[in-house]
This record gives sequence, C-alpha cells and structure tokens, in this order.
Amino acid sequence: MKKPHQDTNVDRRKVLKYGAGFGLALAWPNSKVLGANEDIRMGIIGVNGRGKSHMDAYAKMKGVRVVALCDTDPTVLDARVNKMADVQEISVQGFSDMRKMYDDGDIDAMSTATPNHWHTLAGFWAIQAGKDAYVEKPISHNVWEGRQLVKLARKHQKICQGGTQSRAMGSIQAAVKFVQDGNLGKIKYVKGMCYKPRTSIGKGGGGAIPDGVDYNLWCGPAAQESPLGRKRFHYDWHWFYDYGNGDMGNQGIHQMDVARWYLGEDKIAPRTMSIGGRLGYDDDGETPNTQIVYHDYDNAPLIFETRGLPSAKKYQEENWGKNMNSPDEFPGESGISVVVVCEEGLVYTNAGGSVKMKDNKGNDLEVPKAFETEDIFTNFISAVKSRKVEEQYADCEETHISSALCHTGLISHRLGDALDRGEAMERIKGDATLTERFGSMADHLEKNEVDLKKDGLLTGPMLKFNPETEWAEGNGDLDEAANLLARREYREPFVVPEVL
Repeated sequence: MKKPHQDTNVDRRKVLKYGAGFGLALAWPNSKVLGANEDIRMGIIGVNGRGKSHMDAYAKMKGVRVVALCDTDPTVLDARVNKMADVQEISVQGFSDMRKMYDDGDIDAMSTATPNHWHTLAGFWAIQAGKDAYVEKPISHNVWEGRQLVKLARKHQKICQGGTQSRAMGSIQAAVKFVQDGNLGKIKYVKGMCYKPRTSIGKGGGGAIPDGVDYNLWCGPAAQESPLGRKRFHYDWHWFYDYGNGDMGNQGIHQMDVARWYLGEDKIAPRTMSIGGRLGYDDDGETPNTQIVYHDYDNAPLIFETRGLPSAKKYQEENWGKNMNSPDEFPGESGISVVVVCEEGLVYTNAGGSVKMKDNKGNDLEVPKAFETEDIFTNFISAVKSRKVEEQYADCEETHISSALCHTGLISHRLGDALDRGEAMERIKGDATLTERFGSMADHLEKNEVDLKKDGLLTGPMLKFNPETEWAEGNGDLDEAANLLARREYREPFVVPEVL
C-alpha cells in the first residue's frame, strides 16, 4: 500500500516545475506543514554539488527541517526541491535569489555551498537578515571580506560556522592535542599537501550558460564574463581568479586549516612566499596546478604544496588519479594530507581523519584515542541552539584565518617573476627547508617532462603582512599591488560593506 503523500507525485511535480525559483511556498495535499515548535528551519543555497551533502545532513537531523532551497539554475532547483519534499514529507520553498529567501522564506538559519565568490556575501546577507549561517570553505574569496564576515557575526551575536569539517574529526582533535602537549618535542615545520589529480580543462573557452540560469545572479560580486573563458560552466570556475581560488582554496583549504591547527597559530603569517605555475599542459585555467607556499611563522613554518599532475608523465595517459605522489615521509599514503615534523617524531593526518605517528627511527608509535565528536553540521545546529560561539568546532574566525592563508599565498604567486629552476633556487637558498621542498617539486615537474628552463615557475616575493590588520605592510612599492589583491572590486549591488 502506498503512503498517502506518494499519491500526489504527479501533481506535485507540476507545481514544482512552475513554482521553483519564484519564492512560492510549494505545499501539496497530505504534506506536513511545520507549526510553531522547536524545529530549526534551514534554508540551503547552492544545491548542485556540495550543497547536496548539506541537504542530506540537515534532513536527517531530529529537530531540523530543510524548508527552503535556493539556486540560480532552475533545473537543479526543481530536482532538489522535489527530493527534499519527498524525503521530509513537508512543504519546501524554492528561490532563485537568496535575498528573496531571506525576506520571504520562513527560515532560522542558512547553509551555503555556492561558488567561492559568493560565500562571504551569502553569509553577510543572512546575518543582516537575522539568520545564523553555515558558510562553506573557503569562507571568503579574498582576505578582507572574510574579516568583515567575522566582524559582522560578532556584532550581531550570530552563530557563523565555517566548512572546514576536519575540525569535527575526533581522531584529528586528539592528534593535535597530543602534539601541542609536547609529546614529540618542538614542531620543526608542518607541511600541508593537496596532491590531487587535476586534468586540463581545455583551450578555447566559450562554454554555454545552462538554460534558465540567472547569470547575473550567478556572477554576483564578480564581473560578468562574456563569452565564458571556460568550456564547462559548473566546477571549472575554481581555476579562474574572479570566482575561485585554485586547488589550494578548494581542496587544500582543509589541509591548510589542519596544518595551522597543529601549529596553534591564530593569525595569518607575518611573511608569505609562493613558487608555482600552471604547468604540464596548456589550457585556459589561470590558477596554479603546482605550487609551494611558505608561511614563515616565527615559531615554525607552515609549508603548503599543491600538485595536480601525476607522479610521472606516462600516467597522464593511464590511471592519472591512482598515480599521485605520496608524502615523502609516509610512502604509499594519500597525498591529500598533513605531515607534522617534530624534534622527536612525525605525524601524518589524511583528509579522512586517519592518523599515523612514528619516531625518528621510523618505528610506529601508538596514536592517541580519538575524541567523541559531532559531525560538522550537527555541531553547527548545537551551537545555534545553545547560542555559544565557543562550542563550534569551526567558528568563522578559524575558517577565515585558514582561508586567508590560501589568499596570501596566491597574492605572492600573482606578483611573482618567471624564473627557471636555478634562478628560483638562488632566491631561496638561505632557507634549507624551503630549498629541499622546492627541489622535490622541481623533480616532480621534470618527471612530468616540464622544462623549467622553458616553462618558468612564478617565484613570488616574500611578502610581509601585518597579522593584526591583515594588510601587506613593509614591502615598499609592492604593498599597493598586494593589497589590491587582498580585496576585490565588487559589482553593484553585490557589495560586501566594511563593518566598523
């Protein structure tokens, strides 16, 4: 026997087809309508990719209901509203414009998984509308706007969680405490890695904007590019500076955050340098697929390495994804990970939360027992209910600082000079650790048949930043250029204002 709500599937599909995207309440016979109770009513923005995980997480929580969805693509929105309504058996609203959702949607909190250039503004408008906000990583598209979001959340006493979900993993929480308690001695350096396969996106651009997409809304704060500089509308925006932050600000932000967490640093680094490029293939992407960023903290450096090419040229034609580099210190393990190099041993942490430890002789050490934790979405809801900012695993300020480390690394990269291997080595020869890591990266590129005499890496300046103000200071004429890249030109009316 069918459940009553299944009998009206066809009618509901018709309503959804014509209602989604216009802020209409989509309710049908036999659907349950939320009353005045203790449920947290969620609105989710950007439901094509990562947003599906947001939907699944909140829909499963007791005391939480997903009552509104927003996306600029009506085809995507239609499908997701249907799914949410069927899963929860309640009315769900569909919006193409998040401003309408904030004004007309009956929501308490917002969760967003839009492209990066929208993250801060989506959270900003939510808080201004009196909502709590979960904002995916990176929490910002540039350094300045991320800080404005933090200031706004504090000003309005709103819960604002970042999407750096590794902070919710009990195994990593326990490992961080173990290291910070001094059990392996002083940290010498921490290395974050994003060795993740990234193939060419092709040449020629000119991709089509999907039918029905409100392109003006999709671009929001960014310029409206016409024609498109990419063939694939969705996802490939990651590799263009107007919208994304490369793989360091895509996958790598998670490992950047864990690396900084181990170090215990609560501000951006006072000095940052990048060496990298988009090498090994010729395509329209702008961001580097191979990069070292050196964050020169006073106590110990944080080194971040991005590698999108496989371990050797031949694997570009066969099994690229299964032939990526492993960490030098932990052969065979995933290269999407963090390695902590201490005086008395090493710690490995991968993206799935696996932790390994060994002493300086290579003997395995027992890892600490994982702490009991909530998942990142449940933790956000717990904080929404308790109103205690300190209960969040990934408060917006934590995610902001780690996001800003990605941004400052890209600023140095974009101000870099094209140097061959020898010239780059000459510039960094005073730092033994950076020299060693650069040599590893250069060897990796040569195994992919990249000619570093012909295809020079961009070797950026060691930029000085004021960790308190988060502006470039003390770099002479480079200050102005660096600070222009630390804040964007916003397109009206999609403007992040300064919070005083």
